[in-house]
Amino acid sequence: MNAHCHIIKDFTFSDGTFLPSVAVAYEVLNPTLEKTALVITCFRGRLHNTCTFAQGALQGHRIVVAALLGNGESSSPSNTAGFPQDTVSYEDCVRVQNDLLHNALHISFLDVVIGFSMGGQATYYWLMMYPDMVRRAVIICSSASTSDHNIQFLEGPRYALQNSIDYTPIAVRRKTDAALPNEHCVRGIQAFGKAYSAWLTSAEWFDEGGFNTLGFNSRADWDKAVTGPNYGGWDPDDLLAMLGMWQRGNVSTLYGSGCTTEALSEALGSINVPLLLMPSRTDQYFRSHISEREASRITHAVLKIIPSIWGHLAGSGTNPIDTKWMDTQISRFLTE
Repeated sequence: MNAHCHIIKDFTFSDGTFLPSVAVAYEVLNPTLEKTALVITCFRGRLHNTCTFAQGALQGHRIVVAALLGNGESSSPSNTAGFPQDTVSYEDCVRVQNDLLHNALHISFLDVVIGFSMGGQATYYWLMMYPDMVRRAVIICSSASTSDHNIQFLEGPRYALQNSIDYTPIAVRRKTDAALPNEHCVRGIQAFGKAYSAWLTSAEWFDEGGFNTLGFNSRADWDKAVTGPNYGGWDPDDLLAMLGMWQRGNVSTLYGSGCTTEALSEALGSINVPLLLMPSRTDQYFRSHISEREASRITHAVLKIIPSIWGHLAGSGTNPIDTKWMDTQISRFLTE
């Protein structure tokens, strides 16, 4: 896959921040096909490691893979001076993606939008902001509004990183001409990963030795791989920018009536396209009962719970069994 970059001039973020230009990174698979799918990256997701279902359910689609703002490929704290790290929103991400589709790729409608985790939350924003452009949507291990429990879980990794002895905010690094890459923050990145690691899967996954299926002989070996090297190449402030956007995610804010249960119900009730929701049975933060509740408020929602012990990672493409199960559900959904 070949990565590209679409530049948007004179962009104003939802918080009022103005930048002379912003960039959205993207790839296009099967560029000659007529049906079009938009696949959005997730937290700590990059274009090359995003599950696209290109060999299965979406093999008959032109697939546009778009990187979220803050991921280090699109405009982010690490590569864009003045980036609004503390306030960047899904609304901003969807607006730049829409500009990419219209002005760079000349795409006027999407047969399907697919998103996992933060990509799934962005998909909800697509359904709110450009409802006439989306024909179907698939949301995997995600929610329309980040729960208080989810927000609090993310405070652990945030606090571990920001209070690490080797963390320096990028605004300070730029002023002092310190090195921009994340090599200066090895301990902070490792602390972030260690605080995050047990949340990725589930208690059942650890009890049944799920790390063995990834080639590790022990939990300790797995821990060494996911709490440090697995975050290689990430700038700490990019991680913090994405984490904050995740915490603030709530489609009801688009209605201007506050983040209330009533506003969220109204937002979900406005969705009028077929929507496949696939939470994981053992996801510890995008819990399946939240998707059940959301599905009950959406007219054309189909709910399929991933029967997996892989927790949140069940939806990421990490486990081939779960990926095959999802691919089958998506294929059925797109042909119904």
